Order: sequence, then C-alpha cells, then structure tokens
Amino acid sequence: MKAVIQRVSNACVSISGNVHSSINSGMLVLFCVEKDDTEDKLDWMVNKILSLRFFEDDNEKMNKSILDVSGEILVVSQFTLAADCKKGTRPSFDNAETPEKAKMMYEKFVNKLSSHNLTVKTGVFAAMMQVSLVNDGPVTFVLTK
Repeated sequence: MKAVIQRVSNACVSISGNVHSSINSGMLVLFCVEKDDTEDKLDWMVNKILSLRFFEDDNEKMNKSILDVSGEILVVSQFTLAADCKKGTRPSFDNAETPEKAKMMYEKFVNKLSSHNLTVKTGVFAAMMQVSLVNDGPVTFVLTK
C-alpha cells in the first residue's frame, strides 16, 4: 500500500473537462493498493495520514495534523504508484492489486477517513482524470506500508 500526500491550498479532479470534485486547504492523497495488502495495512495508513503532523503551527513548525486544522482531503486512486521501473523502460504493474479488490480497499480507505468528521472528496476509481493542485510549501510525503 502506498500513498503520496501533498499539503495543498486547493486541489481538484476533472473528468472530460468537467470538475468532478475540489477541496480548499488540506491534503491531496494519491492512493495505491498492492497485492497482498490487508485491512491492517489500511488501518495503519488511515491512522498515519490522520495523525501525521503535516501542517504548520503559529511558529511555522509542522506540529498540526489534518484533524487539528480541520482540513479537507481529496483522495485519488493511483495504481501507477505500484509500478516497478527497475528493469527496462516499460513499467511493470504486476504488483498492483486486481481492480475489484483495489476498488473495495479504496472505498474502505475513503470511508475510514470520512468517519473522522472531515470533508473527504474523491476522484472516480479507474477513470481518466486530470488532477490540479496548488502544493502548499511545497510539502509532499510518500507513505508505504
């Protein structure tokens, strides 16, 4: 399981030129489910994202979590994070979970984040999307479990 999280001033997902969803201050999460990922890994990822001190306090130190700042979250499925680029020039996606299981885990991930009284918006699983963002900082972290 992998996630790229970016602190954003705003972000949106468009499909076929139409805005599907957008957020203001918060985080963009690009989320990937890999083969053999479990519910325990999912819970770890949710807890890490919710508790990570990712936002600045009054002293400009990263001491506040998404919960502390009541930020918004935009979650976008991103199976390409499972790519293995070690050999050759064409990425291998052998480690990506099957679409059926990945979608189920993606929906559980979104539901678990939403259960914490945060605004959580999404892209559309497996759709061709255009993601726009203003990275705040820039601050970007890669989480793997």
